[in-house]
Amino acid sequence: MIMKQRFLASFISVVIVLGSCISSQKTATTTAIGSTTEIAGKKWQLVELRGNRVEEKINGQIPFLQLNSENNRYAASAGCNGLGGEYTLKENNRIAFARGISTLMACDNMEVESELVKVLEMADNYTLDGDILSLNRARMAPLARFQLVDENGMQALNGTWVLDYISGTRIAFDGLFPDRKPEITFNLPETKVTGNGGCNSFNTTFTLDGNNIKFNQPVSTRMACPGNGEATFFKTLQTVSKYSIDGNTLNMIMGDIAVMRFQRK
Repeated sequence: MIMKQRFLASFISVVIVLGSCISSQKTATTTAIGSTTEIAGKKWQLVELRGNRVEEKINGQIPFLQLNSENNRYAASAGCNGLGGEYTLKENNRIAFARGISTLMACDNMEVESELVKVLEMADNYTLDGDILSLNRARMAPLARFQLVDENGMQALNGTWVLDYISGTRIAFDGLFPDRKPEITFNLPETKVTGNGGCNSFNTTFTLDGNNIKFNQPVSTRMACPGNGEATFFKTLQTVSKYSIDGNTLNMIMGDIAVMRFQRK
């Protein structure tokens, strides 16, 4: 009887220990998987590539990487083409990038882009040290390093804005745009906007540096439109040099003068 009691006590102890180990393993696994969310939903500026420093801007644009946890897709650029595709995150900080469709523009200074594409194909894990994200292969020296970008101000631009004021014309606003008010839609970190000029749909690219913004020539559909409102809108958009946001109001500014005002849709 005594032997049976001792055996039972020993068995219970073993079960408790095994249960504790399994619980610890589950906790560790959960922590490892959960930690991957630290790098998603943020914009990372490329600062080092294969041990070489990367310029702050390439062809006037900030080189970056951004992961979208909602659809497991990434967006990246090194100053020319928009790069993108799917990514996979696993425990123990493992990561893999699958390249998707990218634009095919020819630009100056494409060396960094070419190397970044190779790095994304090679990387199989990442490390995070404060605000520095490193993409690595096995235990070799980091292939690339990225600095976290504070996007609080830039993210406020995202969404659709409807024009309710434009300067430089003697015609009343409703007379300029009798059928539809112009709209513009931002989707950062993409540096391309879409919208409607009051008649035709349009898109264009832009550069952004803090609150400084510069729009390139809009490309639009070619329906015949009454009045000069749309032409005035496109022309004024290209004069903008910076922006400010106050609540749901977006001001597009030339020098110190607000030349256009939008309301969030």
